[in-house]
This record gives sequence, structure tokens and C-alpha cells, in this order.
Amino acid sequence: MDRVIFTGARIFDGTRFHDGAALVVEGGRIARILPEAEAPEGQRVALSGGTLAPGLIDLQVNGGGGVMLDGAATVETIATICDAHARLGTTGLLPTLITDTAAATRSVLAAGIAAAARVPGFLGLHLEGPHLDPKRPGCHPPQCIRPLTQDDIDILTEAKTGLPALVVTLAPASATPDQIAQLAAAGILVSLGHAEASFAEAQAAHAAGARMVTHLFNAMSQLGSREPGLVGAALSLPFAAGLIADGIHVCPETLSLALRLAGERLFLVTDAMAVAGTEAREFTLAGRRILRREGALRLENGTLAGADLTLPEAIRLCITRLGLAPEAALTMATARPAGLIGAPAGRIAPGLAADLVHLTADWHLAGTWRGGVAVQAKSSTE
Repeated sequence: MDRVIFTGARIFDGTRFHDGAALVVEGGRIARILPEAEAPEGQRVALSGGTLAPGLIDLQVNGGGGVMLDGAATVETIATICDAHARLGTTGLLPTLITDTAAATRSVLAAGIAAAARVPGFLGLHLEGPHLDPKRPGCHPPQCIRPLTQDDIDILTEAKTGLPALVVTLAPASATPDQIAQLAAAGILVSLGHAEASFAEAQAAHAAGARMVTHLFNAMSQLGSREPGLVGAALSLPFAAGLIADGIHVCPETLSLALRLAGERLFLVTDAMAVAGTEAREFTLAGRRILRREGALRLENGTLAGADLTLPEAIRLCITRLGLAPEAALTMATARPAGLIGAPAGRIAPGLAADLVHLTADWHLAGTWRGGVAVQAKSSTE
């Protein structure tokens, strides 16, 4: 049996740090963590300080490697996206389809089912729309936004049986509590997003089975003095919520407030687009030109359209700018998102795949491994 021993870095197992320890990998899977002085014989990977952590997990990835998840997606498209993000430190993700036609949704569901258990890093799908609120479209094509129907529910329920995980972002304006309950009963993780929802509407959706909020603060009703909105519901009710921690989608002061109020329920996402892992300066989304400028992706009218962000960058911002404890920031990109979708990932524990990421002492990406095999690293500073 092939044995690889990782030494020289602090080991974060998804919950806590191990100092002066070695990680033993056998046959591409985690064997054990033990004191470095007790490490057995095997191929050594000597790391130069920093942190060895579980491979990062992202529940909202629209594209990467030059391609988007869209109605033309194939297994190869999904593999391209997963491979691009592995080079950026993310070893498990949910490719995400933004609002599109019913035909495109069916096509992506079929591609996802075909990719299940075949594409390394593929953890399932996230459908962000089309059942959103027309009042909060963001960069989603308004002409494709529509209410959820029973036919949609039947299609999604059937697709879930062939997918390891399925997240559906919808708005109370386009889906009733009964419809949300049907999706939740089928094992689909319902997330509220792109919604001009009241606190009462969000509360009713939560009672029906919605458990998540998509990119907190963005494209949703804000916290007000007399109406808490979806932001207030996300911060006060037991929702999990994704954060785009690039300092652009949400200012650092607001991020800090959210972390103080709901830190144990928050997780990091990139909302990455086709340009992730490339040097491209623009791309096309639903026929509209998206510009990559000054760390952001925007429509020509200035509307944000996804993010130009990697998870190591988001972790670094949380630690260095927000003062978050490293174990808290790392958990937000490993064990917590993996746990939300029930994925056997995001932790370093015996028997799990040796999907790992090495971050430097100042939280830059230094290396990635999938199944114990090194992936071409791409520095997040490039």
C-alpha cells in the first residue's frame, strides 16, 4: 500500500489544530494523525510551515477554467470547472446554474447525474433560480425568472435520487411553503435568495423546510428598523448562510457584524465565474458582457455578476482583516459547508479521501492534493 507522510505544518482537521504532528495517508485516504516523532516509514512530503487543512469546499461555483455551467454543460464541462478550482485550493464543490430556461435546467441535471461518482471534486449541483423574485434579479436574466410549478418539483425530486446533493435557491415570491416542504422532504436543500421577502415570509419558509440563505446581504431585502427583511431572518433564525468575503460584495464592517451575530451558521462561498483560474478579462453571461476589473466582475452597467474570488483569499480576508480566529475561518470553508450537504469531505479523519490544501503562514495557497495526489498549485496572489 502506498504511504505518504505529511510533516512540517500545523494540521487543521476541520475542527481543531494539531501541532507537532504528522499526517499519514495510505492508498489515497487518511490513515491517522500522530506525533511527528512517531511517523512510520513512507514517502515524505516536508511542508515549510503554514497549515495543512482539508481540501476546501465551495457550495456556489458558477464556472471556472474558461467555462460556465449552462444548458450546454456536459460531464466534461463539470470536470473542467472542478479541475480549475482544485488548482485554486477547492477540492469539493457544487457547480451552480444561474437562472435559465426549463430546458437548460433539465440538461444540467442530466449532466450532473452523469458526473456523479465520475468527476473528482463533484459534490452535487446548486440551482440558483429560476424561481426567484423579479424584484431582486441581480445579474440573472429577468426573462427567465418564473414561479415554481408541480412539474418543476417532480423533475427536481427525481433528479435528487441521482445526485449526491442538490441545493435549490428560490424566493418566497415564487414558491409557496407547501412547495418548499415538498422539496425539503425529497432531500433537497432549499436556500432563500434573490428575494424581496419579509421576515414573516422567510420565517414561514424556514418552518416549511428551507435551511439556507444564498450570499447573505446580496440581492435580498435588507435589515430595517420596522421590517427585518431576509437579512434579519438570516441573522436571527437558524439558517445557514453563505458569505462572499471579498470585501466588495459585503463591506468588512458588515461581515464582522454578521460573524458576531451568526458566526457558527455562516460559511464561505466564491460565487466564481468562468474566468476563475484563467487570465481572461471578460466573458459573456446570458448574452451580456461581464467585465473583470479591480478584483470584481460586473455587467457593463456596474451590477455585480459573481465574484473574482478564491476560497484561500476569502479565508485570508476573514483572518487578517476581520480578526477571525484561523480555526473559525477554516471551518467556514471546510467542515461546515460539507456538513450542510452531507458530504464525506471537509475533514481530516481516518477513511476519508486525502483531499488536502496547504496554506502558508500568511494564508496564501501553497499546494493542493486530491486523493493524496498533488494538483498543480496556483498561488492566490497571482
